[in-house]
Amino acid sequence: MAEGPPALPIPEDGKLLHNIAHFARALRRAGLPIGPGRVREAAEAVAAAGFGRREDFYWTLHACFVSRPEQRVVFAQVFRLFWRDPRYMEHMMALLLPSVRGVAEERAAAPGARRAAEALLDAAAPDASPPQDDAARIEIDASRTASARERLRTLDFEQMSVAEAAAARRMLADLALPARPLPARRLLPQAQGRVDPRRALRAMMRRGGDIAALPRRAAPPRRPDLVVICDISGSMAAYSRMLLQFTHAVACRTGQVRGRRAGGWGRVHAFTFGTRLTNITRHLAQRDADAALTAAGAEAQDWQGGTRIGACLAAFNRDWSRRVLARGAVVVLITDGLERDDPAVLAAAMERLHLSCRRLIWVNPLLRWDGFAPRAAGVRAMLPHVDALRAGHSLASLQALAAALADPGDGGERARMLRAMAAEGAGARPGAGA
Repeated sequence: MAEGPPALPIPEDGKLLHNIAHFARALRRAGLPIGPGRVREAAEAVAAAGFGRREDFYWTLHACFVSRPEQRVVFAQVFRLFWRDPRYMEHMMALLLPSVRGVAEERAAAPGARRAAEALLDAAAPDASPPQDDAARIEIDASRTASARERLRTLDFEQMSVAEAAAARRMLADLALPARPLPARRLLPQAQGRVDPRRALRAMMRRGGDIAALPRRAAPPRRPDLVVICDISGSMAAYSRMLLQFTHAVACRTGQVRGRRAGGWGRVHAFTFGTRLTNITRHLAQRDADAALTAAGAEAQDWQGGTRIGACLAAFNRDWSRRVLARGAVVVLITDGLERDDPAVLAAAMERLHLSCRRLIWVNPLLRWDGFAPRAAGVRAMLPHVDALRAGHSLASLQALAAALADPGDGGERARMLRAMAAEGAGARPGAGA
């Protein structure tokens, strides 16, 4: 359903053409592909249609700047913030400030509002650098310092500012996640492969016993499925949104290349869990990232709550395992492993999940600490039942995760953690180390 025009007055300052150009720049910062040609078309369209009514002005700019359905929400939010009274900066700041959850009813932010606020704040932020004259001397030589992009790759998601998080989300959208093709079970006609005796006999019967060439068949490669199970409890709040943004980018990229190449993923399924399991696969099918994550957050009612890893994985094994893992899917489990329930239940659920999938990769943000050791009961229960253990706290760690998915022999930190767990177990026995 299309977004309607907001009931806001349009300023009359005599600089409508300049305002349209600034409005187009804000839309471009928010992610819409707008060039100078569209700005010129918008100015000509407004001149032809007039701007006496706000509805006509809204839909004229909408027709010039919006080319995809998922761009309507962002356009409506930027229009709402841009074409209003001069105090709109206070409302944009309120969108970016963290809110405190209390007993009062909280108004949910509309999809695209944060992206619109970031785009307009970036345009309106004054340059705080002091002016320098030609005779100013360089006191610090920064020619060999790391670039901002390289710093952003290694920066922890929890330590990112609003602008850095927005840049990280843009980099996540371009991050490739390769998949190794799997041999299919069904044999299909191919130019190379084993001889197909049935087709050969039928061809001989049509030719009176003669055959020109031997038909062959082989199993063509197929793309594996990807299942992402993400922890959205309070301890994972700083990383869940980024990792779900990464999952959304993978799902959208898979939908674009489905049927065109065999190097990507087949189907991408996504689940979240805190105190209960939630399937958000259909919500991530939306092309706009903000709308997809907003819908997923509305579906998952246990966001930033407690953690019941064992019970949620047992529910996945009972309700969804046969549906999404039947074709040999790869499972990416995103959690810190801080379980409060019985570790035996978690160990049984992990063993069942490990036996049901092709590979089980555990992404744990706690690996960002150099001194991390498997001392928690949940971590010790999960570690023996995974194929790889990887960190997931930065862009660089997600790139390493992509390499682990492409290499079946990559185990990440699993072997080192198992040795540390065995050493702690030996030291805990009576007489050990004497």
